[in-house]
Amino acid sequence: MSLRVLAAMSGGVDSAVAAARIAEAGHDVTGVHLALSSNPQSYRTGARGCCTLEDSRDARRAADVIGIPFYVWDMAERFHRDVVEDFVSEYAAGRTPNPCLRCNEKIKFEAVLDRALALGFDAVATGHHARLEDGVLRRSVDAGKDQSYVLGVLTREQLSHAIFPLGGSTKAEVREEAAARGLAVADKPDSHDICFIADGDTRGFLAERLGAERGPIVDESGAVLGTHAGAYGYTVGQRKGLHLDRPTSDGRPRYVLSIEPVSNTVTVGPREALAVSSIVAERPVFNGPVAEPHEPLACQVQLRAHGEVYGCRAQLSGGVLHIALDTPATGVAAGQAAVLYSGDVVLGSATITASS
Repeated sequence: MSLRVLAAMSGGVDSAVAAARIAEAGHDVTGVHLALSSNPQSYRTGARGCCTLEDSRDARRAADVIGIPFYVWDMAERFHRDVVEDFVSEYAAGRTPNPCLRCNEKIKFEAVLDRALALGFDAVATGHHARLEDGVLRRSVDAGKDQSYVLGVLTREQLSHAIFPLGGSTKAEVREEAAARGLAVADKPDSHDICFIADGDTRGFLAERLGAERGPIVDESGAVLGTHAGAYGYTVGQRKGLHLDRPTSDGRPRYVLSIEPVSNTVTVGPREALAVSSIVAERPVFNGPVAEPHEPLACQVQLRAHGEVYGCRAQLSGGVLHIALDTPATGVAAGQAAVLYSGDVVLGSATITASS
């Protein structure tokens, strides 16, 4: 059955090949590039982002080669409100957000999908490396490029209108196919870091918006070891850039253990103090083949993008997800997503609020 498909084209190789595959399969495809900045020059330039004028031109050229209509949709205001402002406010509250995950949730599969369905499209296709089989979200066959984690926030309804054509291919195969199709983006480097921070300086970006406010860096006993210019510049598990005045007696490195925004205090300590076995997460979304786990469910959990996977037991109680890890994890930060898996199948996700 032929579908009307809106192909989100970032200007990179993945989304170009995804659009080409959908068109070749006989579907009625329209390409769309999302303009996410009212001032594109303020976002990453070259091949390092997905929001630049260069990316828009690359997407248009790819659409021309594929032979599909192409449009640019202005999503700058929505992106700034739902992704950039959310990013700043999360850091201000002592949490560590994932803006790519939020962009997928609020922009690509809320704002864009809603508009696409209103215009009569059946589905939205993207270049994410993940598989979607019978409505079930699974990891990509390319473990190193798998993006199922940042798609774990999507609802079953959103997944029912999504197409991820690349999940069965490795990145190397995608690049080879792009070259064979005559797509100029075949060798374009992958984007890295955060697209809306032009120079990659997250701390500077936050300082500009939140202001510098000096505060103490303390150890677990409360002894002051140094000062910082803003607690938002740190994240749980961080080791570098602490610039402490007093070294440890045994010479071992210290890590950020917690961030308290109200008192503007950063607490540091030994690596073993980072270990957590219990996680609380809110805003749960269950999009997999199993029902909400009102009894303990044996599964696996991933706690950050491209992070380690841990065996666990997950249980939903009072709208809050409680996760008991089989083995302790380190560097668990509030604000990140906990995505549940059964093997390579995504079961659902929730946003981490506390750990112990």
